[in-house]
Amino acid sequence: MLETFECGIELRGAEVKALRAGQMTLQDSYARVEDGEVWLLGAHVAPYEYSSGFGRVDPDRARKLLLHRREIDELKGRVAQQSLTLVPLAVYFKEGVAKVELALARGRKTYDKRHAIAERDANREAARAMRDAHR
Repeated sequence: MLETFECGIELRGAEVKALRAGQMTLQDSYARVEDGEVWLLGAHVAPYEYSSGFGRVDPDRARKLLLHRREIDELKGRVAQQSLTLVPLAVYFKEGVAKVELALARGRKTYDKRHAIAERDANREAARAMRDAHR
């Protein structure tokens, strides 16, 4: 993680209520700069259970992130030049307004991925052995 940005998020209908109820997942989501705007892709906001027809929207739709023009230009340049990725870290409310913490991050190299997978498998095997030993 190189740098973080705080940005607003454009929500529709009952998405704000769903967010307040903690029904948003950022797993496998990312942000992209397109046509001078920043979009959050892959985030899932579960439909608010008490909303009917009017407040319902697509839970997996792209959501616009609200940043100042100079911040968007900086992000666009850095993502293009340095092969960085925009990753959402957290969603929270600040003074009643929904905010997203966005980070500029560098992707893993192939050998880093292999190392991380091997480490995860070793931890899983150790946990399995510990569990079987306690039985």
